[in-house]
Amino acid sequence: MAMKSAVDHVLSQAVNAQAVPGVIAIAATDREIIYEGAFGKRALGHDAAMTLDTTVWIASMTKAITGAAAMQLVEQGKLQLDTPAADVVPDLAKTQVLTGFDASDKPLLRAPKRPITLRHLQTHTAGFSYDMWNADMVKYQKVTGTPSLLTCKNAALTTPLMFDPGDRWEYGISIDWIGKMVEAVSGQKLGQYLQQHLFAPLGMNDTSFKVSPAQKARLAGMHQRQPDGSLAVIPFGMPQEPEFEMGGGGLCGTAHDYIRFTRMILNGGTLDGTRVLKPETVHMMSHNQMGDINCAPMKTVIPTSSHDADFFPGMKQKWGFSFLINTEQSPQGRSAGSLAWAGLGNTYYWIDPVKRVTGVLFTQILPFFDPKAISLFRAFETAVYQAL
Repeated sequence: MAMKSAVDHVLSQAVNAQAVPGVIAIAATDREIIYEGAFGKRALGHDAAMTLDTTVWIASMTKAITGAAAMQLVEQGKLQLDTPAADVVPDLAKTQVLTGFDASDKPLLRAPKRPITLRHLQTHTAGFSYDMWNADMVKYQKVTGTPSLLTCKNAALTTPLMFDPGDRWEYGISIDWIGKMVEAVSGQKLGQYLQQHLFAPLGMNDTSFKVSPAQKARLAGMHQRQPDGSLAVIPFGMPQEPEFEMGGGGLCGTAHDYIRFTRMILNGGTLDGTRVLKPETVHMMSHNQMGDINCAPMKTVIPTSSHDADFFPGMKQKWGFSFLINTEQSPQGRSAGSLAWAGLGNTYYWIDPVKRVTGVLFTQILPFFDPKAISLFRAFETAVYQAL
């Protein structure tokens, strides 16, 4: 009960202080749920309460799921980590490196020095970027008329590399290409593959690219932080008839579903007697897969979409398949070698394989890395560790 009252206090205080409109949080060990709670409203100005079964856009928390799907296919020999990814998705062979712009703002492009591999894509070392953290990408999209990624149009994936594959780390659209690879070798749409091979086996019955009428009835609204710190509901929704299902950020789901995924990882690929990944695969996914390269802070160039983001300032951070890995214990109590990531609408999770605990926290706020939301996530995590 100590954990329940401590975490309830943290979450309810944030809602009462209007730091967040509503919040859902769940913590679990490899064996059981140890905390769950929901506070506040699904959308400001509306009556519906935030509940444990509220549906939210999980955005880039989709990446770990798509990464896991690819690793199932690696286990089966249908995908290889270190052969050219263009062998599977020929469109990747067209990708070039952006070296700058000429006097008339025409992009200057050259062939990459080496082919992109699944390993590069899984670790964000392929050279792809996202516009909100890369000014050259913003300029490229503008001068070429390339659509935004959130349109889910295939043309949105035709952006160039910012550096040669394997040279460094930059967060970007790599996992969307992995989604294309999963489709190419499975012969299924990404959503169908995930449903059959991950969601159904794990009992994740409320996670999908297409929002069902039942999910829509429980959907949380998206909020935008205003200059004065207040929050306003904004129109938002992923395309429901997309040209491609976005493996890097397209899923909507519930906290109950996502904690089932993180518990499966914590359990080495199995949950409630159902195995979806081999233990040695999860071990590989959970360890540094980019050698001497380190993750870099993400500096915003579109402040309405994201703040500067750095989960562990001053600490070397690594990437597995496809998780952020902290190399030292965190101030909150998270063990070195833990796994984590987040979604653009300020959804967060962590998986601690040493202390055998995992947590998920959902809000729906832009920009990403909202100081009040990240502070709430850290307070939630601290309260969980203190009560363990």
